[in-house]
Amino acid sequence: MNDLDVLRVFCAGDGRHGNALGVVRDGRSCPDDAARQALAAELGYSETVFVDDPERGVVDIRTPGARASFAGHPLVGVAWLLDIEELQPPVGSVWARDDGEFTWITARPEWVEGKRTERYASAAEVDALPAPPPGEGWLYAWAWEDETAGRVRARGFPRRPDGVIAEDEATGSAAILLTAQLNRALNITQGAGSQILTAPGPDGTVEIGGRVRFAPRDARGPAARPCSEPAGR
Repeated sequence: MNDLDVLRVFCAGDGRHGNALGVVRDGRSCPDDAARQALAAELGYSETVFVDDPERGVVDIRTPGARASFAGHPLVGVAWLLDIEELQPPVGSVWARDDGEFTWITARPEWVEGKRTERYASAAEVDALPAPPPGEGWLYAWAWEDETAGRVRARGFPRRPDGVIAEDEATGSAAILLTAQLNRALNITQGAGSQILTAPGPDGTVEIGGRVRFAPRDARGPAARPCSEPAGR
């Protein structure tokens, strides 16, 4: 697709890592619900975003298997790409800002659905978990690396029935949930080395930020077919 951008969201300081995100900049190129879902499944990223109104920030977020009303790393990525101060996912208005290095969004923890956090005794225990660990349901496994400094080691496991994604490299919504539970600012290292920064607000919101980069072209995988083109042609 000519209007497909692939980003890496929540990159480390050296620009590596981050969670892959597909962004279809012109949602009109893929107006059909079934076609959008098929494309998200074909791309296979944790989420793919369809931009329906770039000026107002209206977006449609898809996982490989379903539509999402809210997700953290897609909104951080789209805010960076569109250079916009407000986004409109299905949950409502999401404010965004950019400080030159990090792109931030402000969200409510109650928007996070279907995820559970579990604390482990050490970062080494988190590192030793298989991908995915046994059990059902979305698991955010975490441990303190330095509690005084607010440094956390985390890994995210969707454990969805389709098994498309065994481990999520960087999960904004789960980081929002953990921040609200602990009620303190966090510096989270997730996955292979992605960095997520968070801070709770006085009104119950959480601000979450990270670095965003375009994915290297040799790391973007095969080009997806246009939405209008039937599969198998």
